[in-house]
Amino acid sequence: MSGFYKVVKTTDEALQGLKNGMTIMVGGFGLCGLPEGLLKAIYEKNITNLTCISNNASIDGFGIGLLLEKRQIKKMISSYVGENHLFEELALSGEMEVQLTPQGTLAEKIRAGGAGIPGFYTATGYGTPVAEGKEVKTFKGRPYILEEALTADFALIKAWKADTMGNLIYRKTTMNFNPIMATAAKYTIVEAEEIVEPGELDPNHIHTPSIYVHRIIQGKFEKRIEQRTVSQ
Repeated sequence: MSGFYKVVKTTDEALQGLKNGMTIMVGGFGLCGLPEGLLKAIYEKNITNLTCISNNASIDGFGIGLLLEKRQIKKMISSYVGENHLFEELALSGEMEVQLTPQGTLAEKIRAGGAGIPGFYTATGYGTPVAEGKEVKTFKGRPYILEEALTADFALIKAWKADTMGNLIYRKTTMNFNPIMATAAKYTIVEAEEIVEPGELDPNHIHTPSIYVHRIIQGKFEKRIEQRTVSQ
């Protein structure tokens, strides 16, 4: 899409340009804030050899879990395995490369990528396998390791509300990785719960401005509960 109107009608249009071997960022935390429809479309299009940057890999058979089923992801960069048993199996067997990164470090690597900062020093992970092969510097007597920023070809984002120009509002926990990922990719594709006309969103409440967004599609969400707990 070009110009101010960024809404597309099909996932083919939304994912135009996404090819085998690219790097994608996928928003969400567990199942909260997950662009479900876009992930299912990648699954159906059989795009393979992907590097996926996401906090975790959803659950078996849903979200990123679908892509693991058909081995469409060659490398996962994430902070934990979560509730996905197949992710665990692929990581332990070595069938899929996995780069586990402390959660705060992962978030900062993405934020830095969006800000044009190539890297930063952090004390997190020093003295553990996380620090292997990384430069170490000492500041005020404390050792820090160098972490390089992360960027991607495509960022797949879920928004609560979007206007047709691409201004976004997230809701509650979906504020986690979605806003920073929206800034750190060549193309940011948004799956929104609701799309409104320009001027309907309060400018004071916009989390991601339209300059970062390339395409928007109306989503249909299952909104699964990752761990359902009920009282007796």
